Parts: sequence; C-alpha cells; structure tokens
Amino acid sequence: MQPGGEWRFVMHSPTGADYPNETDFIEVVRPERIVFKHLGPAHEYWMTMTFADRSGKTELIWKMVSEATPENLKKKNFIVQANEQNFDRLEACLPNVRL
Repeated sequence: MQPGGEWRFVMHSPTGADYPNETDFIEVVRPERIVFKHLGPAHEYWMTMTFADRSGKTELIWKMVSEATPENLKKKNFIVQANEQNFDRLEACLPNVRL
C-alpha cells in the first residue's frame, strides 16, 4: 500500500457471483490517512480513511464520495447497508487484535 500502488481483488457473493474490483492508492500517510480511488466495476468513488488516537483508542473516519448520478443514487442505500455489515465484521475482529 503506497501512493501509485494498485489493489486488484475479487469479491465473492454468497450466491457465487464474482465481482472483480480495481483500486488505486492516491495517498498513504501512516498512521493518519489512506486515500484511494475505487475504479469499479459497479461504481466509482473516492475513499478517505483517517485515523486518530483518542485516549488510547483509534477513531476511524470513513468518507466515500462519488458523483451524484441517478445510477449512484440508486445504490446509496445498498452501499450504506453493505458498509454497516463490513463495520460489524471489523468490530468482531478487533478484540482479537494485539499491536
């Protein structure tokens, strides 16, 4: 993970469908910020994740920005729900992480 780096991966749905994804890293400032552009296939967006120490705990600010096209607006509720599921999975893993 570095500026100019690429992340190519395939998400697998419970129904067996595969979703190739392409991401380009724009900015990586350890331990403060990661910025990348998700290139598709379903939707393009800019992601900024910022991290801050809050009394020994990490605050994560997660910001996704995409064009307000009719197609993207239709996906908004799905994206919010999918992100909530991802946060739930992350939260379940965090108690097991020791740095």
